[in-house]
This record gives sequence, C-alpha cells and structure tokens, in this order.
Amino acid sequence: MTFLNRLKRLKLFNFIMLTIAGTINAFGVTLFLAPVKLYDSGISGTSMLLSQVTSFSLSVFLIILNVPLFLYGYKKQGLRFTVYSLYAVAIYSLGAFLINDVLPVDVRFASPLAGNDLLLCSIFGGMISGVGSGMTIRYGGAIDGMEVMAVVFAKKLNVTVGSFVMAYNVVLYVISGFVTESWILPLYSIVAYMAALKTVDFIVEGLDRSKAVMIITNEPQKISDTLIEHFESGTTIMNAKGGYSNQDKSVVYFVVNRFQISKMKELVHRIDPKAYMTITEVADVFKSMH
Repeated sequence: MTFLNRLKRLKLFNFIMLTIAGTINAFGVTLFLAPVKLYDSGISGTSMLLSQVTSFSLSVFLIILNVPLFLYGYKKQGLRFTVYSLYAVAIYSLGAFLINDVLPVDVRFASPLAGNDLLLCSIFGGMISGVGSGMTIRYGGAIDGMEVMAVVFAKKLNVTVGSFVMAYNVVLYVISGFVTESWILPLYSIVAYMAALKTVDFIVEGLDRSKAVMIITNEPQKISDTLIEHFESGTTIMNAKGGYSNQDKSVVYFVVNRFQISKMKELVHRIDPKAYMTITEVADVFKSMH
C-alpha cells in the first residue's frame, strides 16, 4: 500500500475527537497543574519542569521533545498512529500556548479555578488531563512520546510498558524535588499521576466492562440454548479435553455484563451442577455489522 493510500485511511472523525482531546489535556495541565508547579507524567511533565527552569514556554518543549520520539517510533507504530499522535500533540501545544500567552487568563501563580489548593489541583488536573490522554488513545494515537519509548524499549529491557513509564516518572519526580527544593510538589504530582491513570482506564476501557465467561460442561448445547434464550446473546461452543481425566469436554464461551453474572451462574448450575466456570473482564466488545 502506497504512502498516499495509507494517508487516505485516516478518518476525519478521529481528527475531530483528537482536537477535543488535545484541548482538554491543555486545559487540565495549564489551568490546574502548571500554575502551582505540579507535574504531569512523561514528556508532558518533563516539558513542564524545563519550562520552569528556562525561559522557553511549555508549548515549545512539548513540540521539541515529543516530535522526535513519535518519528523515531514510526516504524514500529505505523503511519496512522504517528500522524494521529503528532496532531494531538500539536493541538495540546497550541492549547497550552493560547491559555498561557493569548487568552485573558492569569495562570502565573495560581489555578483560576482551584487557587493554590494542591490537592484540588492535583486531583482535577490529573483527571482532566487523563480524559484528554484517554480520548487520544481511544481514537488511535498518544499524546505523550514516553508511551512510544516504553513500547520500543520495555521489551529490550525485559520490563513491562507500565513499569517503564512508572520508572521514568519516579525519576522525573525525584529530579523535580531537587530542582524545586520541595518534596511536597512531587508527592502531589504523584496524586495527579494516579488520578490521570485511573481516568485513562475509564475513558479507554469504560466503567461497566463486560465479563467473559468460560463454562466447561458436559451439557454444552443445553447451556448454550438456555443462555441464548434468557440473554438474547450468542455463545460459542469449543471442543476440549480434560487434562486430568483425559475425557472429551466442551467449553461454552459467553459475554455478559456484571448485572447478569448471578443469573447466569444460577442457570448454568441448574443444568449442570458440576460445570466449571471462570469469569474475566474484557475491555471492549466489537460486534460485526454484517
């Protein structure tokens, strides 16, 4: 597929949502975190620290630090991810510039909405920036180049992506503590980071995640028919063999929401009291439109 054909696969709706995401991220960081010298995570937090110790603005460092990282990760992440990410970063940087230097909002010494209350600033700054980051991920990109570096280097270092990002942030907050000669701000920055992390999970995966049920039973067809009848949802029956008994078994795979778990257990055990079930969370369920 040619470069132009790959560009044509980019979706206008995604760019609209990424515009909203970048704006939200800029709002959370510049109106809540930066005014009281709290730090975001990753490259965003690094840019905030550098903007405080130099004469350059936050928006400049966001571009300087993020763009090379996304371009470096282009081969591994692909064109679509790279373009979406660079666009989101550009919107974030533009939003930060407008709020800091153009709009009539004073963000030099305190949050216009939360004042100097570090707890409020850390919680709401983290949550709002988390919404922006989560939306960016949901619509095909990333708003922080550190996520790309984590994907590229975590496996080489034999650590998980989450551990890599966490280690980077710990180093960032320790350095910021020495630079600002205060450990209160880095500690509150960790609060902001945790608030953002949980918000990202909520935006990307949803609050009411579905449950995937694996039912090992000797009555697969009866259980399947009963589940379909009561929940009006399809099932999948798979052949299996017991590892201990070496007997043929069947596995019924079924997806329900958390409110249906209790009824599902009752129906299954009514048909097969010896049925073995495992229940796990699933982040997204995609249904074919054909």
